[in-house]
Amino acid sequence: MIQYKSDTEALNDFLIKYNTLRSEIGKVIVGQDEVIKNLLIAIFSRGHCLLVGVPGLAKTLMVNTLAQTLGLSYSRIQFTPDLMPSDIIGTEILDQDRKFRFIHGPVFANIILADEINRTPPKTQSALLEAMQEKAVTVAGVSHKLEEPFFVLATQNPIEQEGTYPLPEAQLDRFMLNIWLGYPSFDEEIQVVKNTTTMHSASLNVILTAEEINYFQDLIRRIPVTDNVYRYAVKLASITRPGTPLAHAWANNYLTWGAGPRASQYLILGAKCHAAISGKYSPDIEDVQAVATSILRHRIVRNYKAEAEGIKEEDIVNELLK
Repeated sequence: MIQYKSDTEALNDFLIKYNTLRSEIGKVIVGQDEVIKNLLIAIFSRGHCLLVGVPGLAKTLMVNTLAQTLGLSYSRIQFTPDLMPSDIIGTEILDQDRKFRFIHGPVFANIILADEINRTPPKTQSALLEAMQEKAVTVAGVSHKLEEPFFVLATQNPIEQEGTYPLPEAQLDRFMLNIWLGYPSFDEEIQVVKNTTTMHSASLNVILTAEEINYFQDLIRRIPVTDNVYRYAVKLASITRPGTPLAHAWANNYLTWGAGPRASQYLILGAKCHAAISGKYSPDIEDVQAVATSILRHRIVRNYKAEAEGIKEEDIVNELLK
């Protein structure tokens, strides 16, 4: 049983553990500081991530390293067009005693890497998305609870779109953050090549246990928020909705659809966690702005005018933040 004298003491310890965790992950992952920070924000906010990046940027290694330092079980699911829902959640079999027995699928782990989630049909995508939302799967009318903490990291390749099944907006909304993974800098890539073309091997230590992660997730939700920050977060989500009284001019000109209420909720949760890892005991407007792009970019839908003028989701979000 984890106990602290106060939430303030717990937040101080959380900051120490967070910085230690970042250092431990840095033994294996070179650079990508912003990506790792956002991944950890999602984990401690009980959210899920959609990671978009070209092949070869160590997405799988990053998730595997994260699972090791957090002491959590890890499953990687390679999404392909012939993948079935039972390949993810598991299936019932008839055993030697002629009784049905449920065999757990790879979704029964703490951290799930859904590799190239857009390469499988919506029927199979929805099997994972049910687990994300309900933290349980239902087979033959029986509900099977998933062990907490439960975190899904889905990846997409932004280059190849042939033979893919893009996630519908309603399913994209289940992901707290949409994180773009860029190329490493020149010096970072030199370090990556040195580490991966020699006998270099880093031993990782477990920094947090599942019990501690669950405790810190609850702690993040207990962080107090002032009314002006609540109003700012809700207004930021509201001005993305074209045709509504609060709509921003850019929303009316360049968007066909804006962010829903789930965006407002995640803006507050993300701001709370961002404040905690910054050494603050309550979030301010700057913390909301720090997580806004990753939370909003996959919840707004551009129109043809925006595409014709080459205006991206990030450009629209940056304009709304001014």
